[in-house]
Amino acid sequence: MSEGRAEGDSWDLASSVGATATMVAASRALASQGPDALLDDPLADPLVRAVGLDPFVRIIDGEFDFGDDPLLNRRTRIEQMTVRTRFFDDFFTGATDAGVRQAVILASGLDTRAYRLRWPAGTVVFEVDQPRVIEFKTTTLAGLGAAPTAERRPIGIDLRDDWPTALRANGFDVTRPTAWSAEGLLPYLPPEAQDRLFDNITALSAPGSRLATEHVPDPNAFSDERLRHITERWQRAGFDLNAAELFYRGERSVVVDYLTGHGWRVEAHPARELYARNGFEFPEDELAAFGDLSYVDATLG
Repeated sequence: MSEGRAEGDSWDLASSVGATATMVAASRALASQGPDALLDDPLADPLVRAVGLDPFVRIIDGEFDFGDDPLLNRRTRIEQMTVRTRFFDDFFTGATDAGVRQAVILASGLDTRAYRLRWPAGTVVFEVDQPRVIEFKTTTLAGLGAAPTAERRPIGIDLRDDWPTALRANGFDVTRPTAWSAEGLLPYLPPEAQDRLFDNITALSAPGSRLATEHVPDPNAFSDERLRHITERWQRAGFDLNAAELFYRGERSVVVDYLTGHGWRVEAHPARELYARNGFEFPEDELAAFGDLSYVDATLG
């Protein structure tokens, strides 16, 4: 366990792990700007402003450029977030095209898919995150007049707690196939909690359920040196965050192997492949800190 995390710790969108969700939303806001925008997430900008963390607001206002930083510069951030967001968007679209009408977004943070994707009639989207995170987003988007495009059921609970019971208590149907996403989540879970997360997903999933997440095979992807470099970049940008205090490290299950061993048919899409598919050149040096990242699309049974 890293020094900054403790069992049962919690956060809002301006602190700890929650601030990284705001950072991700700021990147989506950047990628949604301008006439040639690569993403269409009009809610990301007002959500970031509502959180009120000055560095993130200044980034989306163009006051911080970081043109000389190969990882934080605008182009790298926009392209990286475009690849990631389009993968998970396409995952949900593909699942609903195949007839899935139940979706669960784990660690939903400032994710706006329940409001911006075109969900087929009858689709129920569950969002699971810390209570303060869920309350903030729900209240803020209601104040903006935003309406979900599916039946949205927010559930405020820590993923280290008994979230499966909370999910079922809110009408989750274990007999129906489900589309699950665990985006940008796994490094923030202790190794045993990662296994438990996938065990719970598997137990709750009817045949034909699908799961999207990330896979980093390099056990040193979050080494002390790499986390120090990430922290230096964050702090240079004005983010009062220490990466070593946010991530749980130590030996953990390999995502592709674990899911395969639990009955999932797994397809891993290397980030390099997805960059090329989106017409981008993969920034080898800039993204080395994340190891050989792949995005995973798995189907049960």
